Amino acid sequence: MIRKTLALASVVFVAGPVFAGTPPSQFGVDAPQLAPLGEFAVGVRTINLVQHAQPDVLAFDAARGAAPLRDRALTVDLWYPARTAPGAARAIYTASLPSLPPAPPAVFSVPGVAVRDAPAAGAGYPLVIVSHGYSGAPAAMTWLTENLASKGYVVAAIRHEDPPITDPAGHPKPLLRRPLDIAFVARTLQSTLAEAHLIDPTRTALIGYSAGGYGVLTAAGATLDPASPAAKMVPGGLLLPYARGGAKRDAVSVKALRAVVAISPMGGDALAAWGSDGLSTITAPLLLIAGDRDRTVGYATGARAFFDEATGAHRYLLTFLGAGHDIGLNPPPDRMRQRLWDQDWFEDPVWRAERINAINAHFITAFLDLYVRRMESRAAYLNVRDPQSSAGVWPASSQLAYDAYSPGTAEVTVWKGFQHNHAEGLELLQADARAAMVRTFR
Repeated sequence: MIRKTLALASVVFVAGPVFAGTPPSQFGVDAPQLAPLGEFAVGVRTINLVQHAQPDVLAFDAARGAAPLRDRALTVDLWYPARTAPGAARAIYTASLPSLPPAPPAVFSVPGVAVRDAPAAGAGYPLVIVSHGYSGAPAAMTWLTENLASKGYVVAAIRHEDPPITDPAGHPKPLLRRPLDIAFVARTLQSTLAEAHLIDPTRTALIGYSAGGYGVLTAAGATLDPASPAAKMVPGGLLLPYARGGAKRDAVSVKALRAVVAISPMGGDALAAWGSDGLSTITAPLLLIAGDRDRTVGYATGARAFFDEATGAHRYLLTFLGAGHDIGLNPPPDRMRQRLWDQDWFEDPVWRAERINAINAHFITAFLDLYVRRMESRAAYLNVRDPQSSAGVWPASSQLAYDAYSPGTAEVTVWKGFQHNHAEGLELLQADARAAMVRTFR
């Protein structure tokens, strides 16, 4: 059910004077071709949902062998194509993330391009559900949410209200709640926003970062292994009804799904959440994005293994060579640059965040446009000639301007949409459904 918007908890949207700095959804001159903002102005509003009678995993009573059932309130931030008045105040997003104990949570603000509560423009847009990382907040992912809304998507980002990541006692909660939250919000919005004619519920996509990646992969059809370490971490067998063979498996499943994006997805490594074959049941096209130096959730046992195991889906793996885990958030706001712990939420040690975000926006746009909107012309941005970005050729004899985008054909074989000398440090693999072989195009 949808309740009237109330005062916000962990994230606040403020309409006020122009905030110093560039909104993260606007990228620099070195951004690939599909990264810049689209044709639509952007609105943002907040809705509150309630999922009734949910098990409170952190209140599990071992003596009774049960967890109390409580209503779960979920706040969802919604970005959408809008009609905005000239000079309308732009949103400023404020949130907090856990700092290294004993320091209190670090509060930060982010400038936006969206206008708070602006009227929607048009109808029948695709719906994209976004799930943030453990202890994260949608305010830290506006590089993605505002950007996609400007391109004709309705983007619903869930505030999962995780316990602090610094408290190990809270770790079972996202294992249980992530897929449940995602599936519940998707079902609810597919109904209510379709009734309002804002979305087309048959065109739905999921995007998740880190713990959100685990959530969207599960909600997309990956079956949790009831014997996995992840299932055993959740007390009282509370995850088992939603695992493979469980009676409530449908409660963590999203219907009408056309595409899935998982950035630095959690679920591999020591968790082994789906076992060796649980990912094979995903059938929606899948884009995995990761750094090959991800020491937080693992790369070889994480995204790279998931790519090999998700054999039921046409799938891609975009790898940032030399990058770690932190490739899904905005560039670090000034307030988050005072301590290394705080900065490391946002910034990779090697890659600058703005560059990562622009590349991610380029490929996510191509992927969603192709599989959700059926824009066949976008396939050329994904069907790269060589999986290594540095292998492309840009001959000195080319007549293209210095800052032109590569056509990816003829003599200029740099990945399509990248500029001269700016397709470096990336790998893009692709495989057909039911195939483990990597396809390249030559």
